This record gives sequence, structure tokens and C-alpha cells, in this order.
Amino acid sequence: MWGTDIEGEWQRLAVEVMAGMKAWRFQHPKATFNEIETVLDGELARVRARMLQDIALSSKAVEIREKSSEESERPKCPKCGGELKARGQHSRSLVTKHDQVIELTRSYGYCPACEVGLFPPR
Repeated sequence: MWGTDIEGEWQRLAVEVMAGMKAWRFQHPKATFNEIETVLDGELARVRARMLQDIALSSKAVEIREKSSEESERPKCPKCGGELKARGQHSRSLVTKHDQVIELTRSYGYCPACEVGLFPPR
């Protein structure tokens, strides 16, 4: 599904978090459990956001193809159920549950029946 470069980036980020937490703990030896948890959650949120972005971009929903070998793979309009037509690549910024901003660049769809444009479902 994805290459070793993505997995390598995830590993690099995880190692960075572990090293950062070790350094933080050394600087804050009397930190409470809640303080440690808050800092750790913030650090892990960066890794989580990167993984979320990479996994979302590896989805078949990233591309809308005019001709698809399997009609069931074509994204449908959530309003009328009609087939979406491709309208080029667009970027979209999303905010995760942990307030990390991720950027998704993927196909933008247009429903000729409803005359609305949208990203395929995320």
C-alpha cells in the first residue's frame, strides 16, 4: 500500500518523540502524571497526524477517474447518488482531534445533476 519511505518517516517521527520525551522528563523530574500525559499526547499527535495524512492519501478515494474498471469504486454524490466527475486536484486543510493541521491534495469532484463540487468522502 505504501513504500518504505513512508514507514521510515513514521519511524523517524516516533524516535524523535521518544528522544524528546526522554529529554523533557530529564528537565521535569517532578512532573505529575497529568503533566506527563499532556506533553506526551501533544508529541504523539504529530506522529498521529502524519500517519493519518499518509493513510488518507493512499486511499483509492484520492483519485476520481473518468473511466474506472469497477463502477462501484467511483465516488458518488452524497445528495443524489450520481457519479462524480473529476475536476482536477485541489488541496484541503483539515484539523485533527488533537489540533494538528494536515493537508490533503486529491481529486475534486463535481456532480452535474446537483451542480455542486466536493471532495470524495474522507
